[in-house]
Amino acid sequence: MVRFNKVTSIRQLKLIANTIRQDVVHMLLEAKSGHSAGSIGLADIFTALYFNILYHDQQNPTWPDRDRLVLSNGHVCPVMYAAMANAGYFPKEELLTLRKLGSRLQGHPHRTILPGIETSSGPLGQGLSQAVGMALVAKAEKKRWRTYCIMSDGEHDEGQTWEAIMLAGKYKLGNLTVLIDRNNIQIDGFTEEVMPLEPFADKYRSFGWHVINVDGHNIKKIIEACEESKAIYEKPTAIIAHTIPGKGIPFMEFLTEWHGKPPSKEQADDAISTLESERKMIEDERD
Repeated sequence: MVRFNKVTSIRQLKLIANTIRQDVVHMLLEAKSGHSAGSIGLADIFTALYFNILYHDQQNPTWPDRDRLVLSNGHVCPVMYAAMANAGYFPKEELLTLRKLGSRLQGHPHRTILPGIETSSGPLGQGLSQAVGMALVAKAEKKRWRTYCIMSDGEHDEGQTWEAIMLAGKYKLGNLTVLIDRNNIQIDGFTEEVMPLEPFADKYRSFGWHVINVDGHNIKKIIEACEESKAIYEKPTAIIAHTIPGKGIPFMEFLTEWHGKPPSKEQADDAISTLESERKMIEDERD
């Protein structure tokens, strides 16, 4: 298997994540709708996936040996689109068509209109079941590709999610890695007030999963966690990525109101200015 777009410099990966955050801000401002907090908070994870972890080919999105990436919480697709565009799947200019009539970049991913999207997603709680199905096929056919699934913490309120967790544990799907955006917010408020999830890691372990807790903004640790998951053959892996919603934009961070709200022009300008300042600091770093 060939690894495409692998970037090993952590400094360079941080710069890519910063670019993706800025792209998301521009996209949401242009669309005047969309989900800010989760999309911006996941920039480091999507950077790690598309530029270091995944085996994929942006020139041949249906390459049979590619790793499969399932986005279960489809409302955060702006960050996926931005990562894909920066990885070369389509021109970056297309990012500004987000949510517009006739655009390939719909408000939730549409598998048949944008090459590189594995599943259409919108209703929460469906993605892990789809990812489990893919992993079962790969295991039965003795394929080397892996399945990765991005999930929100809030969608663990869905019963179907736990059915999929049980099934993956039963069949010991060591070729399945789930990355959970543990940002502690959902559309109705904080997760632990809406429907408490803790002890979250212990629940996964009780269903036969290998669990890794990681700082979801530490790209080096995200990559290490995914590499560790490849060494676990006898069970699926859940990486609980602790993230800050709206990471890098102070007026968004930790606030549930930004779950599904785009920035105004003034807020977007403020966000870009802050991210540009962060970019200058990253440029001065050493690997």
